[in-house]
Parts: sequence; structure tokens; C-alpha cells
Amino acid sequence: MMASSLTFLGALWALLSFLSAATSCTSFFMPYWLFGSQMEKAVSFSTFRRCTYPAQTHERDLVMVEECGRYASFSAIPSLSWQICTLVTGIGCALLLLVSLAAVLGCCIGDLISRMTGRFQGSVQFVGGLLISSGCALYPLGWNSPEIQQACGNASSQFQLGTCRLGWAYYCTGGGAAVAMLICTWLSCFAGKTSKPSPY
Repeated sequence: MMASSLTFLGALWALLSFLSAATSCTSFFMPYWLFGSQMEKAVSFSTFRRCTYPAQTHERDLVMVEECGRYASFSAIPSLSWQICTLVTGIGCALLLLVSLAAVLGCCIGDLISRMTGRFQGSVQFVGGLLISSGCALYPLGWNSPEIQQACGNASSQFQLGTCRLGWAYYCTGGGAAVAMLICTWLSCFAGKTSKPSPY
């Protein structure tokens, strides 16, 4: 039988930590935060990726390339707010992922997670969730960039979608962060079986 350093609530914490981190990280990477259309083609965006974009042919005609990809460089991301959003959301996702991996290891390894380390990991989860939530809150500030306006009927501005709509990946990223901040942080207080004895 495998040793575990987690209580029943700790095992639930590990499961929810893994699910919330996986949801936030996967949705952060998916270019389906915002849906619009350009030149009668459906387009979608995240903070650092885009599906379906305009390109010039050799004859200098403008055509829509129907594929997904990252922006060529960090500075090519269409707005400063989206650049900041990419950074804070990415850091938040990394924190949630690290805590979830430690929590899952705690299911298999005895004496890995004490009450104190569980609470510390919960505070790291709270910070990670807060960073992701901040990224989601910053995202609408970039809707006034020319690239987004072209996809939103030239009617978008900060916190105004124009003809665009928010996508499932935006909601999943924020939902994963909310679960990490509110539920996982609370469960982490009861995750460890015992406090580790001090060596001093």
C-alpha cells in the first residue's frame, strides 16, 4: 500500500488542484478567448495566439490564412494590456501547475505535505489564481487595438466587444483560477495529516 501524507480532504484538494490547474493552463494556451470575423472568415484570439489571419500573396492581394499560430514575437502581440495579460496569466498557470504536481505527489509519498506546507501551497495557489484572474480582467483593455477592431466590426473598444463574443477558453481559464483561489486554498488548510516535527 502506498504511503500518503494527505488526509481525505487533502486528497480532494490534490484532485481539485490538478483539475483547476489543467483547466486554466490548457485554456490559456487555446486561441479561443475571443471570436470574431474578418473578410467573411471566422477568427479567434487568445492573449498570444490567433486563428485565421490576413496575409498578402505574391500578387499583393490580401487573403485570410485559415490556421492557428502564435504571434511572431512578444512585441507582435496586438496591445500592451495583452502582453501584460500573457505574462501574469502564464506565471499564475505555472504556480498552479507546480502546486498541483506537489499535491498529487503527496498522495503517493508519506511525510511530503504537512499542515504547514499544505497551507503554504494553498497561499501559492491563491497568488496563482489571483494572477490569472488579473490577466482575465486585463484582457478587455486590449479590445481597442486595430487588429481586434478589424475582427469585431470596427466597433470594439475597451470593455466593448462590438460584433465579437467571448469564447469558452476565457471562461475556463477564469473558472479554473476561481476554483484554485476559493476552494483549493481553503482545502489546503486541512490537506496535511500532521505537522512535521521541528529538527531543533
